[in-house]
Amino acid sequence: MHPDGSIHFIKAYGVLVRDSRGEAYSMIGINFDITDRKQSELALQQAKEAAESANRAKSIFLSNMSHELRTPLNSILGFTQLMLNEDSISPSSQERLQIVTRSGEYLLDLINDILDLSKIETGRMTLNNSEFDLKRLLNSIEEMLRVKLQAKEVRLIFELDPYLPSFIHTDQKKLYQVLVNLLGNAIKFTNQGSVILRVNVASTDETSCNLYFEVEDTGVGVAPEEIDNLFKVFVQAQAGNNLNQGTGLGLAISQKIIQLMGSQIHVKSTLNQGSSFSFNIKVPLPQVALFTSQPLNQRVIGLAPNQPIYRILVVEDSAENRLLLVGILTTVGFEVREATDGMEAIALWESWSPHLILMDLRMPFMDGYTAIKRIRENPNNQETMVIALTASVFEEDREKVLNVGCNDFIRKPFQQKELFDKIAQYLGVQYSYQTIEESAHKSSVELLSVEALSEMSPQWLEDMYQAAYYLDADVIDLIGNRVLRIYSPCLARL
Repeated sequence: MHPDGSIHFIKAYGVLVRDSRGEAYSMIGINFDITDRKQSELALQQAKEAAESANRAKSIFLSNMSHELRTPLNSILGFTQLMLNEDSISPSSQERLQIVTRSGEYLLDLINDILDLSKIETGRMTLNNSEFDLKRLLNSIEEMLRVKLQAKEVRLIFELDPYLPSFIHTDQKKLYQVLVNLLGNAIKFTNQGSVILRVNVASTDETSCNLYFEVEDTGVGVAPEEIDNLFKVFVQAQAGNNLNQGTGLGLAISQKIIQLMGSQIHVKSTLNQGSSFSFNIKVPLPQVALFTSQPLNQRVIGLAPNQPIYRILVVEDSAENRLLLVGILTTVGFEVREATDGMEAIALWESWSPHLILMDLRMPFMDGYTAIKRIRENPNNQETMVIALTASVFEEDREKVLNVGCNDFIRKPFQQKELFDKIAQYLGVQYSYQTIEESAHKSSVELLSVEALSEMSPQWLEDMYQAAYYLDADVIDLIGNRVLRIYSPCLARL
């Protein structure tokens, strides 16, 4: 019995010894409480099982929510892409479609951030490395971000080392995600001046290259006491709180990605002057020559002449996504048929012999996994390419897709370019392209020339001068709106 009155069962190991007077007695050398130990071990095991069960439940929930959210987003973003490519769309309708596209992409970014946070918490975020064209990736980021600058008088500058390697080996999507996040934040918090991305070669050898990335802006900056909290989950600096935008996840996720790549994002900032975010990553260099596919400023409008008629089977239970895929593929000249589940897909595959199958994985009656397995078990399947369509973002699902017999997979929502590139990769298809006018990507902010200002009335010039002198932005906006109504014929010539 312990002094506190509690009773414990004690196992003792006794040693018989004698004291100086020769009297024998038993000395306890080691003792421990078996009941307490077992209770502690049981409690730890139960806590571990509860945590694992919670993680499994979270993964299942997020997987289901990913599918339910990304599938309709695939239709929203896909159809807006199709409509934006139509020559008959008026400028005002194009502007509205671009708003829908930007809103859909913003929602997709939020979904991805939440899923990435879950993968970080459960230790499931990993790198999916591959060879890719670094300069092409940077060009695509620049083209995409110019849209965000249309309403700002901010210059976007990319300073690229002339000795940058053409191709590198790392996780393309995660590097893209980090750079877009850092540049997007810089643009968000910069109202005048510039946002600069610098990419330099810090060191290189025959097999690898150390790359230095820096995003510098002339924005609102961050107070010294806030810098240490920038990379914490759900924490935003005061500038972010003032704008009431974002989730506070982007920088935390970006830091985790760069840490997975073996480095760290560093911050330098001065309040009301600007910020600089930088990191170094060491990347392997491909040992074989690689070639870039479709140029960035071109889009597919058809199949190149003198090619076979390629048959593509679309398997998708969602009527909207079937309509989208069929519309994209038939517009450029593919022969397309569609199925609503795995059973229909197998029947059409046997009777029609498609060159390629675009297979959704979640379907009623027979899912995509079962259908692919049965096709692969058939001795006549060798020449059929199968690309899975999945709304999942978990890497273990990717491995499952490839192990079941798919040649590749495309995640929803997808870009038309990604779809066409995959088809070309596996079928050897060649396309006809249309050059996208560079003016479509330029900022809509234009500067008034001296000649144009000379056509304004003296009263307008005086009002604008006074407003500018006193830095009265409201009056400047009012005068500007008035001149748009009155002098629109003059401005049309700019």
